[in-house]
Amino acid sequence: MRANKLPTEEIEREPAAFADRVTADGRFGFTAEPGRYRLIVSRACPWAHRVVLTRRLMGLEEAVSLAVTDPVQEIIEGDPHWVFTERTGSLGDKDPVLGIHALREAYLARDPEYDGGVGVPGLVDIPSGHLLSNDYNQLSVDMATEWGSHVREGAPDLYPAALREEIDAVSAVVYQDLNNGVYRSGFAPDQRRYDRAVAAVFDRLDALEERLTGRRYLVGDHITLADLRLWPTLVRFDAVYHGHFKCNRRKLVEYPALWAYARDLYQTPGFGDTTEFEHIRAHYYRVHTAFNPTGVIAIGPDPRGWLTEHGRETLGGSPFGEGTPPGPVPTDERLRPLAEQDRPAGDDWSVPKS
Repeated sequence: MRANKLPTEEIEREPAAFADRVTADGRFGFTAEPGRYRLIVSRACPWAHRVVLTRRLMGLEEAVSLAVTDPVQEIIEGDPHWVFTERTGSLGDKDPVLGIHALREAYLARDPEYDGGVGVPGLVDIPSGHLLSNDYNQLSVDMATEWGSHVREGAPDLYPAALREEIDAVSAVVYQDLNNGVYRSGFAPDQRRYDRAVAAVFDRLDALEERLTGRRYLVGDHITLADLRLWPTLVRFDAVYHGHFKCNRRKLVEYPALWAYARDLYQTPGFGDTTEFEHIRAHYYRVHTAFNPTGVIAIGPDPRGWLTEHGRETLGGSPFGEGTPPGPVPTDERLRPLAEQDRPAGDDWSVPKS
């Protein structure tokens, strides 16, 4: 995800600049090898979050190390960039493994002539320092299907062969109307395009409310990549999209089935323990200065609502199918308790200094 200046046209997601694949057999040139790759993410970014979710549920924390950028991008040569700072656990202003300050350095290591956008997530080959892929969709698919014996015992089948067509079909309309629709609403350059985008957002939420009223998960009877593609947008909806992106016809909490579904997943290992509301609010409210010039960060809503009872067990199914929950979060990846994520971010989230 890139920070965007106010565009003159509707926002469109840029295609992946690099899309090398890491597979079990190395058929595309890179083999799934523990310790070789580093996943660079922002905890604010919904596109990166789906890859973090996949890595966590598959138990790849030790196989693929994680680097977390500052949620507030630094302006370098006039453009916003994802950078490493002390406040997100880096050593000084560099990632301790790759030795870089800005993610763009890995892009330039791969292609010194590259002059396009720099977005998260990014999978980096540690020995060369080259960015291999920023294709969030393919990264999550490959982490779910291509790491063979390196995934944890009891890892779920997030992309079952028999359900892939339905998973991809559901995900496609969710992406168009909702995942990207909230951005098209927030960055709409005029009333006509805002009206069209925001109508699609709520038409899709209405359809999802109907779909999830009688079933626990989007496709099948356990969590799949379809849920991992929808949920990062839902968990950010009331915190930033409702107000900041003007998607304010209704809140998520006003959809009985969707809100319960979202809480069900939040309370499932792998979801809530990878969600950092303070990073989310700090990024959106600090970075999008075109329509929040003061940089004031909204405090709410109170995140403790995510821990309330959801009652979705009565619909049947189980989160991991024949698999098991992931184990404890690695010590160096643990987030602050939810009760501490509702305080104002304040000046702690000022723009990093170069």
